[in-house]
Amino acid sequence: MSRSLRRGSIAAIAALAIASLSSCAAGNTPATLQIQPDTASATLGTDVRLNNIVVVTGSETAGEHTGPANLTVNISNTGTEVLELQSITVDGGTAATFADDKGAPLTSISVPPRGAVLLGGPGNPSAKVASTTVTVGGYVATSFAFKNHDKLETQAQVNSNTGLYKGFGPTAPAAAPSKAATPATTPAAGATTPAAPAAGATTPAAAGSASVPAVPAAH
Repeated sequence: MSRSLRRGSIAAIAALAIASLSSCAAGNTPATLQIQPDTASATLGTDVRLNNIVVVTGSETAGEHTGPANLTVNISNTGTEVLELQSITVDGGTAATFADDKGAPLTSISVPPRGAVLLGGPGNPSAKVASTTVTVGGYVATSFAFKNHDKLETQAQVNSNTGLYKGFGPTAPAAAPSKAATPATTPAAGATTPAAPAAGATTPAAAGSASVPAVPAAH
């Protein structure tokens, strides 16, 4: 092979290598590879965004779950007015109940203007579903109703109360305290009851009491 052909081959190989590296550098980003985040999110208008929407079940790691569940979501409000979340519905019919961080019932959740509220987890307000049937590791239809806004229909991811979501799932109800045994008020069968003293009989003095001398009869 002549020197000119050899130089041409080397230049061609170098050009291909540079082009390949350039395409990798331009394409290995989430945007170009169209990689979507693995947590559910949704927006409502220009001011309301819901991030990390997750229905948290018990400690099952896979399969179908039927029973109580909690919902966790970060609600962001970039508007200038208070945002009021009035209800959350899971799977088309199971409504969640709200409570504050101390467990007191709430009728709605308020998100301050230019602020955010995290539902679920220790120290936060909660949204609890009494019973629902979901598949751990899958998704479930979930809707959010806000005052003065349209209802937001979206999907929530379903995870168990493990790993990152440990402590976010439903807690087992406290066991009822056992009843203490009541002392019997009637004597057991065969027990003898002390007889009452007969009329005119003297009652022995109590231990340690002073004896009273008899008064002589008058003559």
